[in-house]
Amino acid sequence: MTSEELARQDCAVTILGGPTAVIDIGGLRVVSDPTFDDPGSHGYLSKTKGPAFDENALGPVDVVLLSHDDHPDNLDVRGRAFADAAPLLVTGPLAAARFGERAVGLSSWTSHPVPRRDGGGELTILAVPAVHGPEDGQRDTEGHINCEVTGFVLSGEGLPTLYISGDNASIRTVAEVSRRIQNIDAALLHAGAARVEAKFDGRPLSMDGRRVAAAAAVLGAGVVVPAHYDGWSHFSEGLDDIQLAFLEAGLSSLLRIAPHGSWVALRP
Repeated sequence: MTSEELARQDCAVTILGGPTAVIDIGGLRVVSDPTFDDPGSHGYLSKTKGPAFDENALGPVDVVLLSHDDHPDNLDVRGRAFADAAPLLVTGPLAAARFGERAVGLSSWTSHPVPRRDGGGELTILAVPAVHGPEDGQRDTEGHINCEVTGFVLSGEGLPTLYISGDNASIRTVAEVSRRIQNIDAALLHAGAARVEAKFDGRPLSMDGRRVAAAAAVLGAGVVVPAHYDGWSHFSEGLDDIQLAFLEAGLSSLLRIAPHGSWVALRP
């Protein structure tokens, strides 16, 4: 982990480790699912590796996107403090209620505009659904499997359209996003086939490599960046499994792999 400054980019993303991504788009710096704790135990989950850059290296951040606040692998202690200090936090309605009035809670298929810093108008943040477990999993009183999870689509005039899946295990949900959103240029897909034996008989809570490859095919995105496949002990698949799945599907040309902390361009 380093605290040297992470240089600004034009329409690019870097994965810091786990689910945490830094997205520079429209002159804005956006951070998704911040996790900055050192390795260690978080109740029934264990963090095995810290981020490539710590929070002090990111400079001024404009927006934090939070898929969910229920699990420490998507929002740990330092990540929560980081989200609390952000000028804008966008998440789902239940999570926003727990954060208070400063947070913007978006139901699926609702959006929030953010003025861009590049003079290009607005960046639109659209909330989209995610299913954090098997399709036949028991739903809670709010209709969620496991917990409320929100994915996002970022778009704006002259910008690449970016889909961020959040912790989603459902190809049906990816297909719904693809039907509703035309011309997705890039996809940031949470992978790792996360498993917790006490939940859903140990079945995956997020996409495995084959489902990530299937999601890429459904979306038609020219750039696919995997995230959330390492740094925690409950992942049952790693980067090698993702790469093999894309190779077998004939989609390797879409996959963008870079060391954590290195940038990937969002334009195909």
